[in-house]
Amino acid sequence: MKTALTALFLSLLCTAGAPALAKPAPLKVRASCADQPRCFTTIGAALEAAEQDRSDRWVTIDVGAGAFREKPTIRRNRIRLIGRGIGRTRLHFDAVAEHAAHYDRGRWGTAGSATLTVAADQVLISGMTIENDFDYLANDALPEGDPRKISNSQAVAVTLDTTSDRVLFDRVALLGYQDTLFTRGKRAIIRNSLIAGNVDFIFGNGTLLIERSEVRTRRRGAATDGEAFASFVTAPSTPISQPIGIVIYRSRLTREAGVADGSVALGRPWHPTTVFPDGRYADPAAIGQAVFIDCHMDADIHPDGWASMPGTARDGTKTAIFRPQDSRFAEVRSRGPGARRRDIGITWKGAPDIATARRAMFVLDPD
Repeated sequence: MKTALTALFLSLLCTAGAPALAKPAPLKVRASCADQPRCFTTIGAALEAAEQDRSDRWVTIDVGAGAFREKPTIRRNRIRLIGRGIGRTRLHFDAVAEHAAHYDRGRWGTAGSATLTVAADQVLISGMTIENDFDYLANDALPEGDPRKISNSQAVAVTLDTTSDRVLFDRVALLGYQDTLFTRGKRAIIRNSLIAGNVDFIFGNGTLLIERSEVRTRRRGAATDGEAFASFVTAPSTPISQPIGIVIYRSRLTREAGVADGSVALGRPWHPTTVFPDGRYADPAAIGQAVFIDCHMDADIHPDGWASMPGTARDGTKTAIFRPQDSRFAEVRSRGPGARRRDIGITWKGAPDIATARRAMFVLDPD
């Protein structure tokens, strides 16, 4: 009898508490709301509404089909941004670094150009295309010296800002050309997705795991016949104190039409120009790490695999050359027509295996 009464009491207690624990209805984003409750016509407005919820529970934003031309920032922790699929929900904008400094708190045009900025902890984004649709190809095709040519042509699709952590992208397409994905926060995972670009299109100092995805190199607008490399997949700037940089696992490195055989580097070392007490020059401690594990590589990958990258010397010129041999670059068990590699003298042996990389990551647990 005592057991039955206890069970009844607990049942009544749970029932009584249910309304307080009920999940809020998702916020909606639609091309037209037509008096729908909790509905907004822009993703940015929905995100602002989500920020009014001061609890620590997850807030879901259900984004309907359509193209949304806007430039939102996710600032609230525990956000789910869920679209209807990469072919149905599209977030796009066309900011370019040359004119985007005013969007960034540090007046940095590259970061400011992002179509979507994530500046929060525990964020899940799925079922959508996120694109920077600045016309890179037309600009790239202009001859040097043409007054119409934009010199700072970085146009980011997604910036994982310095305050971002535990960000998961699943079944998304991230589209751009130069600098598509900027990882400058803590940890992020991308899976079952497409990332497309051409110059340094996955770059930064964050901890990033890309798995079971397609990494697609896009063509250039300018002729690059005289250059050793036309494009670069990664440009990590991982701090030497950080054990994991960019890890790409069981993914397919593909190319679109117009990308030549042997023209693409897996990566090059980015040493960002940084202000120090004794001057402004490339950060010597940014010993970038990029590791490819069990990936299929198309024939566009260059036999050398990796490339050098210029940086800012102490005299302010772009004459400091950083070599892949002095970086933390590795590939393990590559296959496909682009997997054949010449030995260029990379001696770093500290590449993490996938188990180690995953231990450095996270598991999201949305309520």
